[in-house]
Amino acid sequence: MPPRKKKTTGSTNRNPSNVKVENAGLVLEQPITETLETNYMPYAMSVIVSRAIPEIDGFKPSHRKLLYTMYKMGLLSGARVKSANAVGATMKLNPHGDAAIYETMVRMARSNESLLVPYVDSKGNFGKVYSRDMAYAASRYTEVKLEKICAELFKDIDKDTVDFQDNYDNTMKEPTLLPTTFPAVLVNANTGIAVGMASSICPFNLKEVCETAVAFLKDEDCDLFDTLHGPDFPGGGLLLYDERALRTVYETGRGSLKVRAKYSYEKKENRIEITEIPYTTTIEAIIDKVVDLIKSGKAREVSDIRDESDLNGLKIAIDLKRGVDGDLLMQKLFRMTPLQDSFACNFNVLIAGTPRVMGVKELLSEWTAFRTECIKRGIYYDLCKKKEKLHLLKGLQKILLDIDKAVRIVRDTEEDREVIPNLMVGFGIDEIQAEFVADIKLRHLNKEYILNRTSELSALKDEIADMQDILERPARVRKLMIEDLKRVAATYGKERRTEILDASEAEEAQVVLDETPDYPVHLFFTEEGYFKKITPASLRMSGEHKLKEGDRISMEVEATNRTELIFLTNLGQAYKTKASEFDDTKASVMGDYIPAKLGMDTEHGERAVFMIATADYKGNVVLFFENGKAARFPLSLYETKTNRKKLVGALSVESPLVAGFVETEPKELCMISSSLKLLIVNTALISLKQTKATKGVQLMTLRKKAIITDVLEKEHVQLDNEHRYRSKNLPAAGATISEEDLGRQLSLVE
Repeated sequence: MPPRKKKTTGSTNRNPSNVKVENAGLVLEQPITETLETNYMPYAMSVIVSRAIPEIDGFKPSHRKLLYTMYKMGLLSGARVKSANAVGATMKLNPHGDAAIYETMVRMARSNESLLVPYVDSKGNFGKVYSRDMAYAASRYTEVKLEKICAELFKDIDKDTVDFQDNYDNTMKEPTLLPTTFPAVLVNANTGIAVGMASSICPFNLKEVCETAVAFLKDEDCDLFDTLHGPDFPGGGLLLYDERALRTVYETGRGSLKVRAKYSYEKKENRIEITEIPYTTTIEAIIDKVVDLIKSGKAREVSDIRDESDLNGLKIAIDLKRGVDGDLLMQKLFRMTPLQDSFACNFNVLIAGTPRVMGVKELLSEWTAFRTECIKRGIYYDLCKKKEKLHLLKGLQKILLDIDKAVRIVRDTEEDREVIPNLMVGFGIDEIQAEFVADIKLRHLNKEYILNRTSELSALKDEIADMQDILERPARVRKLMIEDLKRVAATYGKERRTEILDASEAEEAQVVLDETPDYPVHLFFTEEGYFKKITPASLRMSGEHKLKEGDRISMEVEATNRTELIFLTNLGQAYKTKASEFDDTKASVMGDYIPAKLGMDTEHGERAVFMIATADYKGNVVLFFENGKAARFPLSLYETKTNRKKLVGALSVESPLVAGFVETEPKELCMISSSLKLLIVNTALISLKQTKATKGVQLMTLRKKAIITDVLEKEHVQLDNEHRYRSKNLPAAGATISEEDLGRQLSLVE
């Protein structure tokens, strides 16, 4: 049944040209599905394809149009220009207002800090991505040019490496994609909301992405975790490393990753300073939430919070009330404020005009195919140019046979239009070659010039053969891609900004008082890795210690039940625990086997070699190694803000550890070597380092195959003439132990 027609009110003579328009002035009844299909679907597709979803080169059309305009303006190597000029020129390609174009420029600018690898070198106020209220200046005040890395975005773009299309008014050409030499789609954050779908790509470190792409080109079954360690956000922060969640993102392109703020706790001033926040939040959002918690009585520990951001960067200061533990408060704020936030990943990318959600390997596969096509097209372009040049030089070579004949043909030809045909007939060359010969200047019609030009023939033929070989062999194309990736990583790669914190080590502390009972205990640690915690009363009533055959007690410490324990292993790792985690025992039992208790990697021979007991992390750690070196560094380097159970890189593994001491004040120690030499050293002479894994300094010089066998405290060693074992300069060889001292020393060692 045809739709009913209804007349509308108003004049019907509103068409000045008097052209009859079908259904003009009428309201037609139409099913909603038809309306959506005919009116809304074109808009939806336009938003998806031409606005909100990035393509395989890593850019949306608005980004691409702006960068290409700046490239054509010569801003890759020239001086900066006013942002308004670049925005105005971009309007030839982008049919939107200048405000939208300028906002796109702002987010790509270095000063805004939105991108991990910015593309616009900016001067002036471009605002900050981490601040809601810090607005950017007008385009007439700021200046821009392209960053140097943009040369990698436009490499060989003038060699037909990508397709070009007409702009909106058919007056210019613009690229449909940029021939990026690295997977830019993974390097910078890219978010967009289309109609019925969205895209959210987290940024990864440029160096790691290039290394991953190289590994993928060499082996498509490579493990991404070997090179791509996790997202790297421009604002830094701490990534809570959850391998399962990250693997899901890598494989499917969807998932959620947690990022938390980085802070420092100033105990003297009783203040917390937050210097890095999650990429997905702002300073104002954090402060507003904390203020709400204070008003509702859920954050009574905070006396004041303020924004202290300046030219040096972001800073949020939180003043605490007296007696408040700053670390415990931060654990609370992580749970209740955007100081810990999630980044939702949705790797939705346009591939040949079709949106697809892909994992990292799929993205690398698509980028590889795209980049392969770009390289082949660029080489084919050069190949055609060189073939044209070769063709011309072959014609020129024939002239070399008889230059006088060529001159005579030109001179004797009466009509200008007959010159080309006569040369073609005279030398057996085609029209293009004849045109080239005819255009040579008179001064160049000499044998030397022609010989110099034709001498290029051999090299030109080799180059053409080499290019044809590249086009026929995919392995050579991959090699060119790998060379580009390595060059980009070496030239533009930087260290990670976002630190990685194992999610299992980031256990949220309970904001309650420590109810662990505290009482005196004696801690015993043996050479074989057994540990005992015995109360003084039990120790007085006990007899001899029960030990494994051949084992002996290497450390005895008087401490309390709340003492923190650090066990250093032969594989350079440290395991942290507390004395309260162990049951009180007696001397008559063997005790807890530390490698099994703390989950050490016994399959690879990991064992505990030294125990540190501390309550406040004051003092220094002094470690002695078999090669005669000693390392001295602050014990506070082992202190962590969270309940981390395992620390990697806790000490050097260059040489086996012989002994260790916790030094609160300088002490004298006796180093004994396998060649029966002894050297007395003062720990104050060992330089204090600020890294745990330091290899240390050489204290004792050793004979070939000799090692340090023991290090004892001087107060526990009896020597007749101790001065002979001292040295004014270090390193020193020490002195041979006398027979009297040797007898006493052997009894001490036993």
